[in-house]
Amino acid sequence: MQQYGFAWQERMSCDSLPVLGDSEVLCMGYNHTEATTLPPFFGKPTRPAKDMAKNLTPLDGQRLSGLDCGQTCKCKAPLIPISKESHPLHNRIRTGKVLNCAIPCYQPYFTQDEKTFATFWIGLWSILCFLSTSTTVATFLIDMERFKYPERPIIFLSACYLFVSLGYIVRLVAGHANVACNPEHHHIHYETTGPALCTVVFLLLYFFGMASSIWWVILSLTWFLAAGMKWGNEAIASYSQYFHLAAWLIPSAKSIAVLALSSVDGDPVAGVCYVGNQSLENLRGFVLAPLVVYLFTGSLFLLAGFISLFRIRSVIKQGGTKTDKLEKLMIRIGIFTVLYTVPATIVIACYIYEQHNREAWEQAQNCSCPGDPHRPKPDYAVFMLKYFMCLVVGITSVVWICSGKTLESWRRFSTRCCRARKPVGASVYGEASPALVGRTVLPSMASYHKQVPLSHV
Repeated sequence: MQQYGFAWQERMSCDSLPVLGDSEVLCMGYNHTEATTLPPFFGKPTRPAKDMAKNLTPLDGQRLSGLDCGQTCKCKAPLIPISKESHPLHNRIRTGKVLNCAIPCYQPYFTQDEKTFATFWIGLWSILCFLSTSTTVATFLIDMERFKYPERPIIFLSACYLFVSLGYIVRLVAGHANVACNPEHHHIHYETTGPALCTVVFLLLYFFGMASSIWWVILSLTWFLAAGMKWGNEAIASYSQYFHLAAWLIPSAKSIAVLALSSVDGDPVAGVCYVGNQSLENLRGFVLAPLVVYLFTGSLFLLAGFISLFRIRSVIKQGGTKTDKLEKLMIRIGIFTVLYTVPATIVIACYIYEQHNREAWEQAQNCSCPGDPHRPKPDYAVFMLKYFMCLVVGITSVVWICSGKTLESWRRFSTRCCRARKPVGASVYGEASPALVGRTVLPSMASYHKQVPLSHV
């Protein structure tokens, strides 16, 4: 008992020492055999509070909760800090709540393989869209009388997507950095009205992209006038100048406003110039809000037109008339409606996802710990889906001309081209021997007049 009491006393005196520094080690090593005889209700000493303040990790490798790397947000690589006051963007841009922090030329959230695949993905669909829309527009040019209102807006919509695909092809040929990046400072374009290549790509994508949405509204309006209001082709065509005025004037005004406000910026994923890639206010005002308004307005006209078409079909059936042609027309309209409405809705959803999470992505890049598995990152598939849906409407526009009439139009066009060509031998003969022609043809004509009496003419 005395020996046990001695060990107890020694242990109590050891616990009375401060558990900081080397005293804990000395205390744990002092009279180790006596310390093992302590009663079980004495717990193991906890980790000191001083060590908790350090950025340490437990033995299982998980980061301690509530800790922060550096405790403050700063412009972290690969983001580019702007330190020179002579820089045109000094004290004008902010990324992840950090002033003078710029997005690099390429998207910092994706791997190199993902960036390479994005270039291939966008290039593939832009080329297919260009080929498809070129075929549709060429078919219209060789047979304009075939495409009358209310279906003619489909042709203008395809023409708009032709120029949109051309904007992506320009980026594919010129390169990501030459279009969307500042070559001097190696970051993405901000608040720019130039250089010329960036502005050209912006106009091709934004102007014709918005014009295609307005032509979609006009298409749904003409369907409603034809089906619901019983307007004929000539009556609808009489308002065509107003359709063109709205389809080209509204995008022109918006494009001029974007250029005047220096709101053109680069897209670090696609390598193009657009509006709203770096400013959420511009994204909501110039892109997201117009697309929602156009889709909602067009859907209302389209729904009213479909209701009217179904009523006409029921009336015709009651009269005993066949409705095969009307049903085919309704099916074609329904297919093209789905082919436009679904991609347009998905593009809007992708923009909503981007504008809702972009600030969180930027803050996580500048404020969180490197390698944190819980750090929010953009979904790569959402961006690839957005670019695909921006071009798929132009690809599917060729569905509207897939019929026997298109083959007949091209056959007649080929026949006219062949007839317009003069035989090579005849042209050479005519140029080589005009005198011979004169000597042989003119006498024969004179003899002909001599043989035929004047009273018989």
